Amino acid sequence: MQLDTSSLAQLAPTLRAGDKVELSGTVYTARDAAHKRIMQLIEKGEPLPFDLNGAAIYYAGPTAAKDGMVIGSCGPTTSGRMDVYAPALLDRGLAAMIGKGERSQAVKDAIIRNNAVYFCAIGGAGALACRCITECEVIAFEDLGCESVKRLRFDNFPLIVTVDCHGGDLFSSGRKQYEKAILL
Repeated sequence: MQLDTSSLAQLAPTLRAGDKVELSGTVYTARDAAHKRIMQLIEKGEPLPFDLNGAAIYYAGPTAAKDGMVIGSCGPTTSGRMDVYAPALLDRGLAAMIGKGERSQAVKDAIIRNNAVYFCAIGGAGALACRCITECEVIAFEDLGCESVKRLRFDNFPLIVTVDCHGGDLFSSGRKQYEKAILL
């Protein structure tokens, strides 16, 4: 299924855990340090580096671009490290998160509450993932280096819906299927 980030907020309720998608459009990178600074801006009532309403955040710290490329390796980082921040961002309009690994119950509850979605990207394939990124611009916290906030342009970036806004969780359902298969 092909999706555009401009319609993620409207389409999230139609997605189900296990759906495979190719995402195109604007996505922002943010990892631990950037999330901490974004939360500090929120607490101070200061402007954020990008509008959270309907936005997608990719938990990634891309490497420097090589000659002829717009970005270096850009694979997902472990999402759980952002779990302390994710509910507050979802409650402020964040539509989607992209990373790898399981999410806490608080994040899953916030996904449901806000009709959002969590996608997983393929870990270990950052050198291939960069081929689906056509633009990259640092927009905030440049001093953080690879962890600065970047505005990316995805072009058919392959993802899988891992947690949907209906309570579907591919980690949970997949584990149950595996356990059932072992017992047979």
